[in-house]
Amino acid sequence: MKKTMLSLLALVLVTASFGQNEYKKAPGFAIHLSFTDFQTATEIRNNGLSAVLRDNKFYQTKRMTAGLAMSYIQGLSDHVDFAGTLTGSFLDYPIPNRISDGSRQLLLEAAATANLKLTTDRFWFVPFLTAGVGASQFQGHYGAFIPAGVGIQIKLASDAFILLNSQYRIPVTDNTAYHFYHSMGIAKTFNKPKVVVPVEVPTPVILDRDGDGIADADDKCPDTPGLASLQGCPDRDGDGIADGDDKCPDVAGLAKYQGCPIPDTDGDGINDEMDKCPTVKGFARYQGCPIPDTDGDGVNDEEDKCPSRPGPASNQGCPEIAKEVIEKINFAAKNVFFATGSYKLLAKSNKSLDEVVRLMKEDESLMLDIDGHTDAQGTNESNQVLSDNRAGAVKQYLTSKGIDASRLKSTGYGEEKPVADNKTAAGRAKNRRTEMTVRNY
Repeated sequence: MKKTMLSLLALVLVTASFGQNEYKKAPGFAIHLSFTDFQTATEIRNNGLSAVLRDNKFYQTKRMTAGLAMSYIQGLSDHVDFAGTLTGSFLDYPIPNRISDGSRQLLLEAAATANLKLTTDRFWFVPFLTAGVGASQFQGHYGAFIPAGVGIQIKLASDAFILLNSQYRIPVTDNTAYHFYHSMGIAKTFNKPKVVVPVEVPTPVILDRDGDGIADADDKCPDTPGLASLQGCPDRDGDGIADGDDKCPDVAGLAKYQGCPIPDTDGDGINDEMDKCPTVKGFARYQGCPIPDTDGDGVNDEEDKCPSRPGPASNQGCPEIAKEVIEKINFAAKNVFFATGSYKLLAKSNKSLDEVVRLMKEDESLMLDIDGHTDAQGTNESNQVLSDNRAGAVKQYLTSKGIDASRLKSTGYGEEKPVADNKTAAGRAKNRRTEMTVRNY
């Protein structure tokens, strides 16, 4: 076994002499947390590896003793790194043929190893094999051993790494014991800065009449300071178009308009590229076009209560309701009767209300406001409820005849809006009324 490990180390060192060394690691240092395990190594020698694995005794932390280690690392080639490691831990070292007193003393172990990397430091995950030579000191006893194992290098940055390593340490001298050595640590390398030796180059003589830093041979405007991006020509408005080619040299513009801004033909503040009506003034919310008038009645859609039905401005853009219809609605309102002190409609109201139904069915655009009013007899609260209910009763009658409720609005005003003196019977009779106002918006 010892001869095999020495042969492996020799092979690693020979391998280090080959390669281009493009990814050879710079010198650096590492600090590790170490774990030493004598018990598992002894059981493997006594019972075999399969027994230890079967009993799940491999890598049991309770068998390990923690310590600290420091390393010097340096790349020998792309695939081989040298590591010199010094480890210290306090434990009871089981020196062969020695009776232990059970006390924990300082164990120092030094190892020089070569890490044969399966990939280069170009990759973030690098597995490696490790082998080398080592020496130990415990209570005045010196020994030698051969470390051999495997490890993983994880790159955090171009000069920082995590190192994980497990070794089996084989004794060379009689006062050294077989044991496992595990470590985890972090390494930092220090790249030497490259020294650049300046080379003196004779400065050629370049003619530049306008002093803009562009040689006259390459300057399209050799007598006027300009920009390199425009072959030495000036650009006063900074729009990327040389003044000689710019029809608006003092106003930034676009090449497609020969250096001028996007035009606004109708002067409405919306440039022609965004304006769907470039020759007629309009508004941004209509993409540069005027406010539409869908029904062509001269009232624009924003002010037209009936944008799809032509009508005069005096009626908010809606068609005027025939005077005859208004008069019939008003006449019907005066012929709506209720039982005294109640909101129950009397049968003699039906004829008038049926006429209202007919008119509203003939013209689906008509809508109706139904207002209920009372005299001042009784309390304000009772009068308000009565007027609400009477207006609602009229609305309910009309809906029962097929008029959609969305076309009807009922409101009770109680005694708030008298049209006559409540002190006389005649005045109170006039105040007890139902009003109906027809509209089409």
